[in-house]
Amino acid sequence: MSKSSTSKKSQPSPANKRDALNRMKMQAASEVGVTLRSGYNGNLTSKQAGSIGGQMVKRMIEAYSNGSK
Repeated sequence: MSKSSTSKKSQPSPANKRDALNRMKMQAASEVGVTLRSGYNGNLTSKQAGSIGGQMVKRMIEAYSNGSK
């Protein structure tokens, strides 16, 4: 069996990945004090959006460092 066919079985589906990232985004927004609505959030300032993204990156680095990719 090829390596690519075995690795696909253990990976979550794209929809699950998208849901997980969306949950992380909502939690990060809550942590930095930004209110997000479901759907379009074009009313955010660059500072607010950057704070959310920065918090998400920080969590991803921590997760990777702890071995829970």
